[in-house]
Amino acid sequence: MKWFELGLVILTFASGIIWLLDRLLFAKARNARAGLLDEGKEPVVVDYARAFFPILLVVLVLRSFIAEPFRIPSSSMMPTLLIGDFILVNKFAYGLRLPVNNKKVVEIGLPERGDVVVFRPPAHPDQDWIKRVVGLPGDRIAYTDNVLYVNGEPAAYQPVGEYVGKGRGEEMTGATLLVEDLGTGPHEVLEIESPMFANHGVGEWTVPAGEYFVMGDNRDRSDDSRFWGTLPEAQLRGKAFLVWMNFDSAAGGVDFKRIGTRL
Repeated sequence: MKWFELGLVILTFASGIIWLLDRLLFAKARNARAGLLDEGKEPVVVDYARAFFPILLVVLVLRSFIAEPFRIPSSSMMPTLLIGDFILVNKFAYGLRLPVNNKKVVEIGLPERGDVVVFRPPAHPDQDWIKRVVGLPGDRIAYTDNVLYVNGEPAAYQPVGEYVGKGRGEEMTGATLLVEDLGTGPHEVLEIESPMFANHGVGEWTVPAGEYFVMGDNRDRSDDSRFWGTLPEAQLRGKAFLVWMNFDSAAGGVDFKRIGTRL
């Protein structure tokens, strides 16, 4: 995604500069020669730049500062997000950031507990990951016996039953489905009842200033802050808010019931 973003920025600026230079330096002289053979004809490169610059600029502004689409490639956020979900991410929820380097230029807001966020993990700065914020700066986080503790208080859990997956998420069939509440509203999580996962991700952490503790809702299939540490605020890309499409060929193609699901 980072290379696509870089390419979009380069193409936008290149087409804009070509169009601007032509208008300022060459267009008048070329128009004056119009009718003399083909000397008044606009060069092909200028024609393409004039046609594509407005389109590229609109796309760049929309995906950099308004909303950006992402596709869910893994099961780490099941059952909230399924493999094959296409989501929209609010790019201004946590401040306006420049494309490519992700530097914040305008402060707007900060993540809240329970937010589903897209970010670039410190160890993989060219990749976009998605998890749920469970710990804010200064929080004490603990995870043991499949229970999440925030500042010494356990999250509330309501068992739902056995999860039944489909398509590429079928491997999670048989996992325990629960509703977890961190005090900010309920969401579903999955746990695998097996001795193999008894100590998976167990530990205690204190979240430093300017950083966040993130976890996947699929607790035993998620590579998150329990294993690589807290997430710096500078790595945030935005807040996921909507599933606009789901396509999983292993589940029969498009799942129309997923379209419009809010996060």
